Amino acid sequence: MSESGSPRVTRLLPDAVRQAVKPGTAVVRLQTTHDRRGVLDGAWWPSSRDIAAELPALISALTEYLGPLTRVGLDAAAWDALPTRLLVDDRVVHIDSFPVGDDTVLITRGDQDYFSLLVIPPHATPEAARTAMAEAVRADNLTQAEQILISTGTDRAAPKT
Repeated sequence: MSESGSPRVTRLLPDAVRQAVKPGTAVVRLQTTHDRRGVLDGAWWPSSRDIAAELPALISALTEYLGPLTRVGLDAAAWDALPTRLLVDDRVVHIDSFPVGDDTVLITRGDQDYFSLLVIPPHATPEAARTAMAEAVRADNLTQAEQILISTGTDRAAPKT
């Protein structure tokens, strides 16, 4: 197969993810395939489980590329405290508590445009986080978020201090 027959996205995105990714980073595949076969649209590696501290930066970054976001779906048990709404950049973003598991966050733009992001646990090692993020942004990824975390070793509980 010729070099031009290979999809550029699958070669370029993992390389970009392998750069200096650290907690607080979101990696999103903004160019989706027409059939949207991939399970996830991206990944987010928050620095902590404090949603009020972590979510505004994610929403601001995503709004720059996706336009205004209206809702975020999270698992209440995965975060320290979960408000029902946050004011981000002078816009109200509603927070919904869903049993989606602490391994995903669902972002809504408009009424029916959803984006699903893998959530990397704050305690993950940089290499494990990069590997999980690279898998999540692949356009042909069919692996569920929970399995990505298990296979990359990022699902382990945070070390006791």
